[in-house]
Amino acid sequence: MKRCIDFLLALVLLALFAVPWLFIALAIKVTSTGPALFWSNRVGRGNKVLHMPKFRTMRVGVPELPTHLLAEPASHLTPVGALLRKSSLDETPQLWSILKGDMSFVGPRPALFNQLDLIELRTASGVSDLVPGLTGWAQVNGRDELHIPEKVRLDEEYLRRRSLWFDLKILWRTALKVVAQDGVAH
Repeated sequence: MKRCIDFLLALVLLALFAVPWLFIALAIKVTSTGPALFWSNRVGRGNKVLHMPKFRTMRVGVPELPTHLLAEPASHLTPVGALLRKSSLDETPQLWSILKGDMSFVGPRPALFNQLDLIELRTASGVSDLVPGLTGWAQVNGRDELHIPEKVRLDEEYLRRRSLWFDLKILWRTALKVVAQDGVAH
């Protein structure tokens, strides 16, 4: 049932975002060199690599690292990058990954392929068996501020508690956080 809801909701949202995406892509292209979309290699279900699209918020050539590990992360942002990140609009192309079935609306956020400590802890706890999400329980409880062990503890809690109602609660809290621009460090 979750896959069916994900598919239908992603289809509707893809149609709604089509026109705004054209303006976002144009703003990225006009203000910086490089493509509008960035395809990030992430670790998905069963620790398989998935190619996740995002609107590019960083300048071309920045190492593919978690933002908090970059020296002076703000200096790497494109002119519209900060706005896209604060509004979470940079994440909306992931609707494509949800439509394909590589992701879900709710689940643990897919790790970067080089976040070996996070991948190892998720594998040991069984979290790696879940389909990664656009948002998740860890994201609504701290997002960028969480240390990896705490993030995994929250992912494990999601694994134990997952249900339609819990997913709806997470989606609601995500919407509130996005509107308040809460939890975005860079």
